[in-house]
Amino acid sequence: MKDRSLVKSFRRTFVMILISGILATLITYIIAILLYFGIQNIGKYPENFYEKQIPKIEAYIHEKNTDLLYVRGESGLNNIIRGNGIMYQVLNSDCEVLYGTYKERVFADTDKLIDKINTTFVLKGRFAYIVPIGNGTKIEGAVILLYKLGNPYKNIRIIIAVIAMLSPFLYFIIFTRLFSTSLVKKINFPLQLLIEASQKIKEKDLDFEVNYQSDNELGKLCTAFMEMKDELKKSLFSQWKAEQERIEMIEALAHDLKTPLSVIMAYSEALTEADLTDDEKLKTYLNVINGNAKKSSNLVMQMQYTSDLENANTNSVLRNVNLTEFLKKKISQYRFQAKQKEIDIVLNINSDLGYVMSDTDRLERILDNIFSNSLQYTPHKGSIKFFVNKENNKIVYEICDTGSGFTQKDMDKAFDRFYRGDKARSSEGGHLGLGLYIVKKLVEQLHGSVIIKNTELKGADIIFWHPV
Repeated sequence: MKDRSLVKSFRRTFVMILISGILATLITYIIAILLYFGIQNIGKYPENFYEKQIPKIEAYIHEKNTDLLYVRGESGLNNIIRGNGIMYQVLNSDCEVLYGTYKERVFADTDKLIDKINTTFVLKGRFAYIVPIGNGTKIEGAVILLYKLGNPYKNIRIIIAVIAMLSPFLYFIIFTRLFSTSLVKKINFPLQLLIEASQKIKEKDLDFEVNYQSDNELGKLCTAFMEMKDELKKSLFSQWKAEQERIEMIEALAHDLKTPLSVIMAYSEALTEADLTDDEKLKTYLNVINGNAKKSSNLVMQMQYTSDLENANTNSVLRNVNLTEFLKKKISQYRFQAKQKEIDIVLNINSDLGYVMSDTDRLERILDNIFSNSLQYTPHKGSIKFFVNKENNKIVYEICDTGSGFTQKDMDKAFDRFYRGDKARSSEGGHLGLGLYIVKKLVEQLHGSVIIKNTELKGADIIFWHPV
């Protein structure tokens, strides 16, 4: 269909329905004729077909005897009595129905039952034969067998003729449904792609493809839609991106500058009303103002660093460095910061790293951002474990802490620019939601990769690597 027009596809479907229906009807007629005349010539099924089964059933009843008075005997009787032409009923000595395919009670008392034992009589259009159950002269129950005289296959020819007459209509319905369903699916596929693509445009997402190639009307529609999308993307994507980044930058700066500026204002006002002869109080107030001013400056500098990072030359400046000594020196700095919260930092280098060619400036910035987050979210007297291993031609770093770890939302968006999880919404520490974004950009500039996950104890686990 992909290379046929819709009109040709509809015509072809109609022709296929007719041809399939005609062929199936012809095959059905041939089979029906063979069966009709084959059954007509069957002579081994006499009128007393069911009556001839009575002796075999009677012998089985005598063999099982009183076992048939229990429900467990029902399955055996069902197996020995074959076909729908014979019904049966099992009675106890009080003529009560125990089970069977004939449910209506036949005898009101035992005397009437005894009168009919080993005789054949007519019961509601069927012949009935009673087989007693018991030991010796005592009758403990009975089985009533009900059957009709006649050839069980005499009506099959009529059924075959009716089926053959109705088969063309049945086949027309079946093949119409079959081929029309297939046609609808083929039409719906590109239409569904276009609906999904329209929804993406509504959500301002232009990074998609409509993967449908055809020379028919639907293929041309999809091609025209993609051309429209590409033109729209060219004209709007730059505008959307610039506007979104501007909004995010303003929101992030406004959020994180609010607290330090509020503190500066409060302490500045307090200074104007304070007793300036108190040197200790003056020093304390100025230290608070100075600290929050630095925090505000750090926020602006972090924003500027991110902007520079986007436009910076991605070529790494490699130096021959003793990586083990470099890492030990960095860990000693982090341990000094961790003393306030009594956090234990463990360095585990699994192999002799020796001297390697590495961009230590970028590596240092990566570690600073990761350990800054770990120190912030690791609880008092927690621990941070730092594993380093050389695997083939790459260095693998893993930093695990005993903090609260990442949520599923963090897993999906932690590397996004300006993303801040619930715990990072506080402005304490000058957090702009750029830490892991910067880490990812720097690792990529080192031609490596970074992932985040949670440890078995639900702490944060950050793994990154770069080639050497």
